[in-house]
Amino acid sequence: MDWLERAAELRQWTRNGTRAPHKPLLLLYALGRFQRDADGELRYSTVEGDLKRLLDEYGPPHRTTPAYPFHHLVSDGVWEVRTDRGPGSPGSGVRELRALGAAGRLAPELRAALRREPSLLGRMTQLLLDLHFPPSLHAELCESVGLEPEPAEPGRLRVVVRRRRDPGMRERVLTAYEYRCAFCGYDGRIGALPVGLEAAHVRWWAFGGPDDVDNGLCLCSLHHKLFDKGVLGIGDHHRILVSQRFVGHSPAAREHVTALAGRPLIGPQPGTRPVADAHRSWHTGQVFHGSPRPATAS
Repeated sequence: MDWLERAAELRQWTRNGTRAPHKPLLLLYALGRFQRDADGELRYSTVEGDLKRLLDEYGPPHRTTPAYPFHHLVSDGVWEVRTDRGPGSPGSGVRELRALGAAGRLAPELRAALRREPSLLGRMTQLLLDLHFPPSLHAELCESVGLEPEPAEPGRLRVVVRRRRDPGMRERVLTAYEYRCAFCGYDGRIGALPVGLEAAHVRWWAFGGPDDVDNGLCLCSLHHKLFDKGVLGIGDHHRILVSQRFVGHSPAAREHVTALAGRPLIGPQPGTRPVADAHRSWHTGQVFHGSPRPATAS
């Protein structure tokens, strides 16, 4: 059985690029727990809070319940659930999962495969991250679920991850924005080399975002992370959105984040296509969290 193929083909709600990372997040969480306790179970009432925090932090803006993936992941053959009454999930109702002592864990065949081939855990982790989240969130997500995977060999994933990133995108995007962060204007260099500047996908590559300039922004490392976390976004007329959910009282937080609300993007240079409305709208609907703050007084 090819467990990487099975992990890559998790059944998810997909329509018009809608994000539904519920099952991948639960599977990553379960892999982290397996790494610490290969025989342990995840009692729903015990892990519900952890799973809800993961969904709030890394899921789409609309609210959801961890009961959904806890029940439905069974159908993908990588997860099993039992209750005090015996094997089988009672459904996706929160009350039933709690009342019947529902507990889940990786399917027996998957646990056996992970024991036989320890490197499988790292490859499955990398696959799930690549397919569902941008690279800027990978390390943080692993830490959030308690995973310490071994580096995966890229060549071992080619059979599953069939799209290839265009390595030339970074240079095209940085050139288009004249090596300046589109949010704050940062343009640091060491000698002739830019430092702390990155090419961000507006519509995530994992969700069909093309490696095109009109789907890219040149961002400093801080603002790239905040953009992918949904703290920052792009509104009408290419003005910066700042989520009301962001909290920061220090002068640095005000200067580098909240004061950006309503400011126009810096760049791209004339003759270069700006961020396409379709990609901007996708990010606003699928990544940006909460309501935007009002524009700050200039």
